[in-house]
Amino acid sequence: MNKKRETKLVNKIKHLLKQVNCPRYLHHYGPKKYKLYQHLFAFIVMEVCRLSFRRAVYFLELLGFNVPSYSALCKSRKRIPLMLWNSMLELTAGIKHNNVAIDSTGISRNNPSYHYIHRIDRKKPVKRYIKLSSFFDLDKKKFLALRIRAKPRHDIKDVKYLLKKDSSMGKLFGDSAYDAEFLHEYCYENNIQTIIKPRKNVKRGFYRKKQMKNYSEEEYHKRSLIESGQGGLKRRYGGYTLTRNITSAKAELYCKAIAYNMKLCLLEIFN
Repeated sequence: MNKKRETKLVNKIKHLLKQVNCPRYLHHYGPKKYKLYQHLFAFIVMEVCRLSFRRAVYFLELLGFNVPSYSALCKSRKRIPLMLWNSMLELTAGIKHNNVAIDSTGISRNNPSYHYIHRIDRKKPVKRYIKLSSFFDLDKKKFLALRIRAKPRHDIKDVKYLLKKDSSMGKLFGDSAYDAEFLHEYCYENNIQTIIKPRKNVKRGFYRKKQMKNYSEEEYHKRSLIESGQGGLKRRYGGYTLTRNITSAKAELYCKAIAYNMKLCLLEIFN
């Protein structure tokens, strides 16, 4: 591909892969026809433009880009390790994070036209969704870490996983679903102030009482920014996934979050 025709998005993906120290090709023994950045570029364009595999390949070929076939993209999306997605998301999020919020939302597994369902007199489909829990930087408005589950679970189940991915924060914001003694204890021992709304009729807990001394109801309302961020992610790139494989669904949601962060990075550069 001619260097003059490379877009800023391609160069950004190449720079991210260089920082992560990824191999040039996805596999070691397979044919070396397409590089890893060409696969990732096609995946992110799919999410930004809300295209299927076939339409994304056709669209990029019309623009003069050399990309793998739609069947090769479908297979390679399942093979990319989760560690690579996590590393790319961390690089797009930045380094220092002071005010971080945690919350969860649902990503629908179907996207029917309810107008058409009503016209043909069909029953509404059963609502099934993938649960997405995330860390969100309230100052930079970026996603820091994701936890994706195929089935709904309680919000507090995903806290330990997210803290392993990113625990370098000054304050942690959360609603009453995250008011657990073990979380207050972990944050207190790691010099993290929890701004978590207390549950009703719950007053026990040594570390909960220590953290509640610096709790501010006015400051707690900053937490709503994560709901705005999750809503913006759904409106911009779609609040649904049509894949049946959870590995592909994870790759798709990571692509959406990475594209969301990269757009903010470009706005920071040009503003």
